[in-house]
Amino acid sequence: MNRNDLQKRVRVCAGELVAEKGYVSPLDLLVKMERLTPRQVEDWRLRRIPYLERVATGNLSKMNTILLALRKFARSTGLKPSPTAYMSWGKGPKQRLRFSKYGNPRVEEQYSTHYVTKSFGKSRKIIDESDAHSSGAHSETTKNKDKYEDEE
Repeated sequence: MNRNDLQKRVRVCAGELVAEKGYVSPLDLLVKMERLTPRQVEDWRLRRIPYLERVATGNLSKMNTILLALRKFARSTGLKPSPTAYMSWGKGPKQRLRFSKYGNPRVEEQYSTHYVTKSFGKSRKIIDESDAHSSGAHSETTKNKDKYEDEE
């Protein structure tokens, strides 16, 4: 897969994740793109894998392309960056998890930044309204619910 195809795939998968969840994280994106499996992510969170790049499919150049394309997608669609701490699961003290072999702060930040809609409730409402309009039904209850959401 060349760089342009990879960037296009990032845009498609990231758009699907935002529509589904109201945010996109590099971790979710890599799973959706089948660069990681849910099992690998779980093993990493349980500290069975020292750093995530060790098990990711593709070389570091491709991973960097994916992360940069995600950041570009987020900027172009008005998503807000939200730094997130990934802590280990399981028994024992919780430890910050590493994404990269050497723990470079810039690389770690790229992997751990989620991109969220300005207001998840509003993005969900827009999706719900477009579904209602396409089916020709928009109930009074939905209109009232939307009115109250806007007032918050």
